[in-house]
Amino acid sequence: MKYIGFVRTGAAKIPRHWSVSDVEGSLVIKDEYTEGLKDIKAGQRIVVIFHFHRSSEFTPEYFTQTPSHRKNSMGVFSICSPRRPNPIGMSVLDVIRKEANTIYVKGLDMLDGTPILDIKPHVVEKHDCPSFEDRK
Repeated sequence: MKYIGFVRTGAAKIPRHWSVSDVEGSLVIKDEYTEGLKDIKAGQRIVVIFHFHRSSEFTPEYFTQTPSHRKNSMGVFSICSPRRPNPIGMSVLDVIRKEANTIYVKGLDMLDGTPILDIKPHVVEKHDCPSFEDRK
């Protein structure tokens, strides 16, 4: 996979999940991908797929983990832990504004320097995304 950009934030403390985050920062996208950002607008939500680049290597002991906000152990595929077989994360962020190849966002749960793999629209209604037949 290729990184398309990186997260930038000056926040000293990052929340455990985007749904409880008010942290602001930016997504700095490589210049060659700038044209692909043309329809991203302030006020919308985007889904950001990223690499947990600082996560320790996954081993079988991490198949079950106890999240810090829970008392019981849970399976890795039922939680948002960065310790995963494939260290890929996903966040839904609010777009504050966009300038050239930089998207300013709110709701970050990623560290400064986190590599971005992809950006997708946040789809909540069926009509927001073309059907398979429409894409042929």
